[in-house]
Formats: sequence, structure tokens, C-alpha cells
Amino acid sequence: MRVQLVDPPAYSPPYDFSLAAALTRAGADVELLTSRYLYGPTPSANGFPVREEFYRRTTSRERSVAARRALRLAEHVPDMLRHRRGEEADVVHYQWLTLEALDAFLLARDSPTVFTSHNVLRRGEGRLRELAARLVARRADALIAHTAAGGHQLSERFGADPERVHVIPHGAFDYLTRQPHEEPLPAELAAVEGPVILWFGVLRPYKGVDVLLEAFRGLAGAELWVVGRPWMPIEPLKRAAAAAGGTVRFVERFVTDPEIPAYFRRADVVVLPYRRIDQSGVLYTALAFGKAMVLSDVGGFSEIGQVHGAGRLVPPEDPAALREALRQLVGDAGERAALGERAAAAAAGHFSWDSIARRTLALYQELV
Repeated sequence: MRVQLVDPPAYSPPYDFSLAAALTRAGADVELLTSRYLYGPTPSANGFPVREEFYRRTTSRERSVAARRALRLAEHVPDMLRHRRGEEADVVHYQWLTLEALDAFLLARDSPTVFTSHNVLRRGEGRLRELAARLVARRADALIAHTAAGGHQLSERFGADPERVHVIPHGAFDYLTRQPHEEPLPAELAAVEGPVILWFGVLRPYKGVDVLLEAFRGLAGAELWVVGRPWMPIEPLKRAAAAAGGTVRFVERFVTDPEIPAYFRRADVVVLPYRRIDQSGVLYTALAFGKAMVLSDVGGFSEIGQVHGAGRLVPPEDPAALREALRQLVGDAGERAALGERAAAAAAGHFSWDSIARRTLALYQELV
């Protein structure tokens, strides 16, 4: 079976490459169509070709954010039309659509189409975006959500036919655990002794770092590391960290794949205090490394705790409950180990890429 995986803006290379490799192992003839990724190396393409067919002028050299956005907008429709004219596949599987309201009408014409809605609970914010999400939900032949909560939203909120909605989990990012050239922690972090609580990812308001800093107030016996590139004002967070007491270390930059393992191997607890979420790449990284986790009881995070027992759940935006959960885990190495074992088991089972590829390939075969 010939399969095209399409991610025009290259929003999720780790997912794209992992799924493509697993589908290839399952016997599919896969090619990945995307654009050049600008933020570091991508995973290895194991057994499948990668064609950087989108936004070639936009990504040809360093440009300002404003210039990239303008040039990408100019290139978008011609690139989508060229992709549609040149499409030669039994199934075309879109991972992201840059301009959903327009792209709903530019999907492949001659093959069944699949669209993965990677974060259903955060899509459609605002009337125009909701309309765009509804258009895609109606026009794709099949829709994939990663969680039961996301699948329900696709039907109830965006009007997708429940018969066309399929729940297939996001895989654990196990490729990060076996990179040939891992980089060590910065020296000042490598010198830290004692338990470490890790918050990791792009800093955005919905991810609840402010809630975490309030929860860290008065929490003894551990350091807190906040690691990732800020996409929000960072100074209020630093003031909150100073007021919290204890040691809070900020690493305010994008962390590349070869650097990631050192942070997760060192962490004793990974915390995701999100206000609203369906799923998160950070969660699937923590699963791959078998880490004890504290998660907000929202969206797909709830399923990790309730179904797989692979994380301690706390109500969102509840610093007191978050503080107590962290306090208990920091002081109980046995419980951390038990949660970590369940996380590793989930990564090797339900969230393994080979299992996900089999389910995805069965969907393709059904459509064909």
C-alpha cells in the first residue's frame, strides 16, 4: 500500500518520522511530504523517503518571523495545488493543515484522505477557527484523535460523523532513548544533587507554569527545573519563582533532540500542570523514559492516570493539590519507581509505535 504522510508546516517531525518508520516496518510503502524543519535536527528517516516540498523559498535561509509568515502565505496555495496534482498514493494522511479553512478544499482528490487532529481540545478557539475545524471534519474521509476525549470532541463540537472518527493513540517517543550522540547536561545542572522536578516544553500560558510555581512555594527537598523556549513573558514567572523560595532553574531556549535525554534521565518527577490539553509530546517523552509524572486531570492526561496508572492526577489550577502530590513523590522513592514502571510498560504496549502502525494500517485498508 502506498501512503503519503503530509505535514506542510513541519509542526511535528518526531511524530511524523516515528509513524512513517512504524508503517514502513508494517509493510507499507511510505513517503513523508513536509517542509524543512528550522529548529534543529530531525529523527532519522528509517526506510522511507522524505520530500521537503512545501515552503521551499520560506525555509531556504534565515528570515525574521514576520518575513517567514508572509512568504509562507504566498507559497501555500501553489504548494498545496502542486501536491494535489502530483499525488500518487492509495491513502493521503494529513498530520497538520496550515490554513484549515482553505486547505479543507485543497485535500487530495483521487485518494482517500485521513486527517489527524493532534490537539482537538485546543482547536477551533474563536468563531472562524471553529468553522475551519468543522470544514476539515466534514471533508476528510477519516479523522484520527489520540484520545477518547478528543474523539468525543470531534463529533460533538465539530460535527464529525462518529463513524469516521477513530481513536488511535499517540506513540511514546522512544527514539529519543537510543540516539547515537546524546549531549550531557550543562555543567551547573549536572552538579545538582538531590531530587529534581522537571517541567519541559515551550512556555505558554495554558501549560500552567504559574500554577506550578505557586505549588512549589514551601516545597522542600527538591529543585524545580523549567526548561524550554518562552512564548510568553518570562519575567512574571521569574518573580513568582523568587517568591516561591527554594531553587528554581530556568533554561530559556529550545532544547534539541540530542540534549533531551539528559534532562529526562536526571528528572525524578516530570510535572505537566496544564490548564487544558488533549495530549502532549512532553507526556510521550516522559513515558518513553519511564518517568514518574504528576498530570492535570484534563483531556487525554486523565486517561494516562485512570486507564494506565502511569501518572498521579491532580485537579487543574489547584496549587495546593499539586504541591501535595509533588511532596509525596519527592519523599517516596518507591512510589516514583512504581509509577515509572507503569509508564515504561504503557510505552512498550498501548503506546508503542508498532501497535499504532497496525491500527493505522487497518484504517487505511478499510478506506481503500
